[in-house]
Amino acid sequence: MNIKRAKQEIKDAIEAYLLKDEYGDYVIPTLRQRPVLLLGAPGIGKTQIMEQVARECGVGLVAYTITHHTRQSAIGLPFISEMEFGGRKKAVTEYTMSEIVASIYGKMKKTGLKEGILFIDEINCVSETLAPAMLQFLQCKTFGNHPIPEGWIIVAAGNPPEYNKSVREFDVVTLDRVKKIEVEPDYGVWREYAVRTRIHPAVISYLDARPAHFYQMESTVDGRRFATPRGWEDLSRLLEVYEKLGKKADKDVVRQYLQHDKIAGEFANYLELYRKYQSDYGIEEILGGTIREVTLKKLTHASFDERLSVVNLLLSGCIERLRKVREQELFTEALFARMKAAGATLNDSNFTAAEDGIPQVLEELRGEVEEQRCRKKEAELLTKDEEKHLLRLADTLLSYENTLKSEHPTDGPAAFEILRRLFGEQRARYAGEQEDGSAALEHAFDFLEAAFGDSQEMVIFLTGLNMSEAAVAFLQTTDCERYERYNKRLLFSESDREIRDEIARLK
Repeated sequence: MNIKRAKQEIKDAIEAYLLKDEYGDYVIPTLRQRPVLLLGAPGIGKTQIMEQVARECGVGLVAYTITHHTRQSAIGLPFISEMEFGGRKKAVTEYTMSEIVASIYGKMKKTGLKEGILFIDEINCVSETLAPAMLQFLQCKTFGNHPIPEGWIIVAAGNPPEYNKSVREFDVVTLDRVKKIEVEPDYGVWREYAVRTRIHPAVISYLDARPAHFYQMESTVDGRRFATPRGWEDLSRLLEVYEKLGKKADKDVVRQYLQHDKIAGEFANYLELYRKYQSDYGIEEILGGTIREVTLKKLTHASFDERLSVVNLLLSGCIERLRKVREQELFTEALFARMKAAGATLNDSNFTAAEDGIPQVLEELRGEVEEQRCRKKEAELLTKDEEKHLLRLADTLLSYENTLKSEHPTDGPAAFEILRRLFGEQRARYAGEQEDGSAALEHAFDFLEAAFGDSQEMVIFLTGLNMSEAAVAFLQTTDCERYERYNKRLLFSESDREIRDEIARLK
């Protein structure tokens, strides 16, 4: 299955394993909660989805790459203790707590989360001395003499033998005790993720034209040659930063991430063309409403790769604007909730705070936001975007607080009028972002209709919009007649194609 389905399977397993009955006991006893075993090629996202699953399920996560551990760190160190048997004291060997089990208890103490995921990576590549402990771990949910705490789900990952010479095959007894999931690369699924996480548009555009280059693993006389989703994503992040620094990534830089000479060379060449298309076609001009006849004429005679690149450049520009609209919308809603709370206090007839005490209303609200951010971050349930959102909210409340201090309102209602004015400015910014996003989308449709008409390029553009959460959220609340018209046609075409495929299968 693909990584998206594998992620959902893990989430479903966690939900099932952590379900409790009316007496507080797990419906599926711990003994019957099979560890999940993910098997798949390296670099396809097995490790990455675990962080997403933990956040989305609201549980803790302890992750280990087991090949970095010795037998002693995994199961604990031996020590001699004294026990009484039949009235006589005997020296017996016991073990200190496993470092891995201890980490789970440490995580529970740090985050306050009593349930979670223990993720063990490269589980089928352990050393010969540690292999028996791993089999015991999967079969009995223990490291040495120490069981995994109740409420913690085991997920393990490994690579198939063809990708790693150190792989050890599990026996039938072990495999019969795990929930085995085999994961395969799937560009369509990864593309959804790429749009959502803002992978560099040049990467998406290149792989749209050459999806076979998304994942390559070849054995040659000179060793392995490969390109993986992990490599594409890491390269994308570097390209973003390089652009901010005014640097360019050439073939030598690309090869450091895509260790496949042919693919690295082709992408490096494509990257140069992509930058050229961005300038030659005046993408920002188009999104600003300027369409030049010479541009349309040039595109008419362009290759498919070039046309696809221009469509993706337009799509990227639109999605970036709509993403800003979505961020502004969520921020404005969160700020409105705080202003509503401030208004309830400041307009209360019982509010009699002195002039210097009025800004404290905002200070308390800011403290609540900071406390929420710190609590979620400590529990490792906060994404980067969510943290930036809360930091921005706290900064805005601080600026409002400083404005109240400088303008010296005489009472609560006067202070609230100042806040109303400040919030009005924020809403105006949001309205401006909406107008810019809507205008860019309309201009993109103007250009696409003039250049391609009702064609596959329009389908590519519509499909890209439908993959973006920000674009979908925007289009659910903002009228765009051409989006609705083309999208209905696209959905009809897809339904018709599926029906024809089904008929063909039945013949």
